[in-house]
Amino acid sequence: MMSHSPEKLWSKCLEVIKDNINEASFNTWFMPIVPLQYDNNVLVLQVPSQYFVEFIEEKYIDLLRKTLYRVLGEGTLLEYRVLIDKTSGQGTRIPSEGNHPRPAAAPAGAAPRYVDPYQKQRLPEIDPQLNLKYNFNNLVEGKSNKLARTAGMSIANDPGKTIFNPLFVYGESGVGKTHLANAIGVLTKQLHPDKRVLYVSANTFLIQYTDAVRRNAANDFLNFYQTIDVLILEDIQEMMGKTGTQNTFFHLFNHLHQNGKQLIITSDRSPLVLAGMEQRLLTRFKWGLSAEIEKPDSELRKAILKNKIYRDGLEISDEVVDFIATHVTDNVRDLEGTLASLLAHSTLANMPIDMHLAERVVGRIVNIKPRATTVEQIRDLVCEHFSLSVDAISTRSRKREVVQARQIAMYLSKHHTKNSLSSIGDLIGQRDHATVLHACKIVTDLMEIDKSFRMSVKEIEQKLKA
Repeated sequence: MMSHSPEKLWSKCLEVIKDNINEASFNTWFMPIVPLQYDNNVLVLQVPSQYFVEFIEEKYIDLLRKTLYRVLGEGTLLEYRVLIDKTSGQGTRIPSEGNHPRPAAAPAGAAPRYVDPYQKQRLPEIDPQLNLKYNFNNLVEGKSNKLARTAGMSIANDPGKTIFNPLFVYGESGVGKTHLANAIGVLTKQLHPDKRVLYVSANTFLIQYTDAVRRNAANDFLNFYQTIDVLILEDIQEMMGKTGTQNTFFHLFNHLHQNGKQLIITSDRSPLVLAGMEQRLLTRFKWGLSAEIEKPDSELRKAILKNKIYRDGLEISDEVVDFIATHVTDNVRDLEGTLASLLAHSTLANMPIDMHLAERVVGRIVNIKPRATTVEQIRDLVCEHFSLSVDAISTRSRKREVVQARQIAMYLSKHHTKNSLSSIGDLIGQRDHATVLHACKIVTDLMEIDKSFRMSVKEIEQKLKA
């Protein structure tokens, strides 16, 4: 007699399923399932989330139904239990749509079945074409993107129902428009799994439309896009001068907007300077919110770098982070590319990611203009560090703090300027070159044995580099 233990029954089902799908899919979608109950010809399976139910119903329901019929018998019903609260164990039961067989075709001569045009038809799932690695969790907020990011999160929570419709995001290449657009789509799908979200570039839209016209299928093309709940169109400037495509997009825009659907549009320029775009479209772009994403400021650049370093599990000093943020200033893409290049060089050459490597790598990405350091700058910085006047180290004073400050100024001038020893001595207290050489030796020796002294010199050097 067959055991009715749900664990044993499900174990037999898994044996069948495992033979019919690849290992990765099996481990991802079937191993996390827990059999709870088998009673009255109904098998109850606990799944981690609602998304699991939707994915299995879409991709594997035929295989699952055939397996249940084979192991448990024809007519076995399936229910899912989605765990809502792990602490209390509270969950909700969802019957499988596979429990209901598809209606048989109407016999010849039967009266036609009329479909209510006002009844919403269930549409098949589509691939939203989103890049899941671009999400709000790793989209660091700063002054340059705060408005667009805040509006994006508001849209994802209630698509089509906010005043930000359409959301028109513009800015130079690499500032984060694509990241934001994808993040809105990803969060929308997480919060509203039933929404039909589609991310598409204007160039792809143009190619699809041209192909549809060639095949006499322009109406099918338009009908498909009219079913989208959240349309994310990237790089609208690609449509400039394309009158036919603009006309189609105009009608699509009107349909979606009037039906409470959300539109998100990105561009590399403001709507005010989109030459070659129909005025009626430009007017509609201004119905919602136009938000510019500017180049990231210094604080945001550092935050972006630290966020990526943390997520990638790297160890990079603040000094290197500050150096990259100071010199790679144009956009986020360059910042991330610099980090990737640093990691590659470090791994292949088996070198630590330090200032030496950072200077080499960054120097190949951006043009670093070395700043000419003068003896006067060093002298003033040393005096400021030790709270001395410039006149103090220019005197013949033998006070310890004055002598040390003078010697440090000479040592740093020798290492950070191209001035001769005589020139350095002349600018710092009118000393000769032998005095400068003696000062450099004293500082070198003290740095080897006196940690506090060494730290003072290094600190002044850091200020000099900054």
